[in-house]
Amino acid sequence: MAKRTPRQKGDPRMPGESVEQKKARAKRLIRGLRKLYADADCALQHRSALELLVATILSAQCTDERVNQVTPKLFAKYEDAHAYADADPDELEELIRTTGFFRNKARSILGLGRALVEDHAGEVPREMEDLVRLPGVGRKTANVLRGTWFGLPGITVDTHVKRLAGRMGLTGETDPVKIEFALQKVFPEKDWTFTSHALIWHGRRVCNARRPECDRCALRPDCPFPDG
Repeated sequence: MAKRTPRQKGDPRMPGESVEQKKARAKRLIRGLRKLYADADCALQHRSALELLVATILSAQCTDERVNQVTPKLFAKYEDAHAYADADPDELEELIRTTGFFRNKARSILGLGRALVEDHAGEVPREMEDLVRLPGVGRKTANVLRGTWFGLPGITVDTHVKRLAGRMGLTGETDPVKIEFALQKVFPEKDWTFTSHALIWHGRRVCNARRPECDRCALRPDCPFPDG
């Protein structure tokens, strides 16, 4: 009798599911998500790559709704990277205060503006290796920008995607970067960006953290939670 591989903690994978079966299930999940959220997209309001980048930095530990309330005045005052680079820290902090952790975010945005001016002629780069070198930008923020603005495939792992990836038994990883790479192996590349947005929408509307509404979830047939 073959020795069973022990489950990783928090990994509710389907019993005996092969890699190919998991990929097939992932495709069914995508079909379900497209029926539920055909228009799934980034909820952060923006008109340029820079605006999206700044909004995503502000969204850390903050709701998109709150960020969208703050950014109109922010974007009107700072129209390009040079404006952020030369911004008065106190004025910038005051404008973003209600997003939380405003001092850290202000430092990141000031540093972002300076880095864009000094290293990229004021333009936002599109390559991952360039983006993650910018202050306040990690892989999650970079994937938001690459997928939403530049149309490049990328999986954004925020708290919702992290939670759903585990509940759906798609990966037992808990580190966001490892989750990103694990999901890349499961979902077709062409669906990466949409799947990220749709999982976020589903996490907010149905599969929430405290009381997931499994009884009304259209994805339930392909999800092992909570039985897994």
